Amino acid sequence: MTNTSQTLANLSSQQKLQLIEKLRQQKEKANSAPVTLVDFSNFDQQPAYQQMKQQLMQLEAIGLQNPYFKIHQGVARNITQIGEQELINYSTYNYLGMSGDPKVSQAAKDAIDRYGTSVSASRVASGEKPIHRELEQEIANLLGVEDAIVYVGGHSTNVITISHLFGRNDLIVYDALSHNSVVQGCLYSGANLFSFAHNDGQALEQILKDKRSSYEKALIIIEGVYSMDGDIANLPKFIELKKRYKTALMIDEAHSIGVLGKSGHGIGEYFGVNPTDVDLWMGTLSKSFASCGGYIAGNHALIEYLKYTAPGFVYSVGISPPNAAAALAAIRLLNVEPERVERLHQRAKLFLQLAKERGLNTGLSDDSAVIPVIVGNSLQCIQLSQALFYRGINVQPVIYPAVSEQTARLRFFMSCTHSEEEIRFTVETVADELKKIHNSL
Repeated sequence: MTNTSQTLANLSSQQKLQLIEKLRQQKEKANSAPVTLVDFSNFDQQPAYQQMKQQLMQLEAIGLQNPYFKIHQGVARNITQIGEQELINYSTYNYLGMSGDPKVSQAAKDAIDRYGTSVSASRVASGEKPIHRELEQEIANLLGVEDAIVYVGGHSTNVITISHLFGRNDLIVYDALSHNSVVQGCLYSGANLFSFAHNDGQALEQILKDKRSSYEKALIIIEGVYSMDGDIANLPKFIELKKRYKTALMIDEAHSIGVLGKSGHGIGEYFGVNPTDVDLWMGTLSKSFASCGGYIAGNHALIEYLKYTAPGFVYSVGISPPNAAAALAAIRLLNVEPERVERLHQRAKLFLQLAKERGLNTGLSDDSAVIPVIVGNSLQCIQLSQALFYRGINVQPVIYPAVSEQTARLRFFMSCTHSEEEIRFTVETVADELKKIHNSL
């Protein structure tokens, strides 16, 4: 994004006056242009809605079912039930099998009995419960930092925190494959934004070398595991750049906490780094921790500031008692049952190995629980997903515009609850059905 104030500083006084006059004339012209009034009450006539409906109708016209919003019965584990059919399930973030675990479920039930289904207020006002602080301290201990703050939503955690801590005099540099929540937080901040090529430390360094000195605060944002590709950020390299250029470093661990590291403590454990070298540890509670919400962990001063000033925390109800209790129980269970993490690693490694042996394109995935099978065509991707559904496998297509047309894919989320037999059957079936599609062209 161009920094307007920096551009003006390089112009002469006469050039500045000419530019200002030109901008004034453009604005005046735009304001005088006729405006087409839109009746928002007839939303079914909106072009964007009609385009979406047209795309869904095109699927039906060629005999393909809508792959989205299927109704799943029961707990989302290695097996799911849709209608009367049971399928091997690869579209759940229940990496450690915590959702549906009796101990986690019981903790949520006990919390309802003790505190109700809602804390019924902002935590600043009168919604603070003992279980909130227990959860936040458990998260901080898990990561090896001083404190943490829990928000009610994972997506909003990024949007709220980034936009609140950084502004128009600051610089934010983020990975080109960052999640939508990161990008939205960056845009709302009003900071000067630059993206760098995915996981490319050299590209990041060049931006910092060129831009860092022109701004007050600066932030680098990366992810622990990238949710579309299943690859891992080179954390030591980013820490080195953060220190050299005096920036803050934020890591989105939505798909790495509970997954990476021998004990599931995330990318910090995976690389063996000093946790205090990362300023903002972000993660979600909806994946490995069987709940809903997000957190930021770091030093006490930062967390205290967010609790008193972040709009999405101060003006939002606190996380519900059952959600807080479920996440707390899941983290404590992780600490006493690290074999869940080991089993997850084994299952993911087996799937990736077998997929590569069968010639499937798994992209950049490595050492994570996210494994794509890249098809390279949105229509074929949906065809493959439907063919697998009929053979008892549930996996969702990721198509354009979520990814480029050339990288349309099926995205497999591994769980420690998957059996080796399920994985072997799945890989063989994927390879078989993909071959049928290619042979029919």
